[in-house]
Amino acid sequence: MSNTLISDQEFDKFAEFFYRKTGIKFDSSKRYFVDKRVAERIKETDSESFRQYFTSLRFQASGEELQRLTNLLTVNETYFMREDYQFRCLIDSMLPDVVSRHDPRKPIRIWCIPSSSGEEPYSIAMYLLEEWDGIDKWDVELIASDIDTTILETAKRGIYSERSVRNVPPAWKRRYFKDVPGGQQVDQDIRDAVEFTRINLSEPSDVRSIRNVDIIFCRNLLIYFDDLSRKVAAEHMFEAMSPGGYICLGHTESMGRISPLYRVKKFPAAIVYQRPLEARK
Repeated sequence: MSNTLISDQEFDKFAEFFYRKTGIKFDSSKRYFVDKRVAERIKETDSESFRQYFTSLRFQASGEELQRLTNLLTVNETYFMREDYQFRCLIDSMLPDVVSRHDPRKPIRIWCIPSSSGEEPYSIAMYLLEEWDGIDKWDVELIASDIDTTILETAKRGIYSERSVRNVPPAWKRRYFKDVPGGQQVDQDIRDAVEFTRINLSEPSDVRSIRNVDIIFCRNLLIYFDDLSRKVAAEHMFEAMSPGGYICLGHTESMGRISPLYRVKKFPAAIVYQRPLEARK
């Protein structure tokens, strides 16, 4: 037994279980982070030991405790206008290509996963309103998903610190934010424009609820997965996309190392990945 709450063998069993449920891999370098949060839940659930807690975690039919622990173990750090060169690519390149072959009777669907605390989807909503001349002609559905239910509630409230909104252009800040106790709150119309939903990207039944997506922002999520989980996630997103749709990854991520399903698309502002228009043979 180690001097931590969980033995090495127990940690390995827990890490394998959590990986199967979420696709997120924790190795020994994350011991302190994981042990501390598991200890919190052992105390909160009045469990007598890790073994008792882990048994109830695995066999609880409702999955409520797994969700609470997942909320503690997922990292949600972001800010407005992060990597905004991809938002410029959205306006200048991806959307013009999408609308050139899109049925005008159907909405353009943009999906952000993970949504984290909402900065990314709200940034996209502001970019569409301020920079895209097609916003008056096209119906746009903005969907934002996360595995963390607590962070989804935070996103829906839309209240942020000055640090989080520091990169918002001053004119946009005046137009789309108001001072409230605790920080700056996003305008109600912007909040209403985003549909927040819980989705586990590793769970096929979750992802089946999302279809006909034209553009996906999946930035800095797959770095927490191992190779197999990344491949599965890429396949799930592929199935959710319309032919010809685009996906944006984080600047350190490359779909070429994850899945052969997508084609690299080099636009002036960014490199993105496309689901081919034609069916695979």
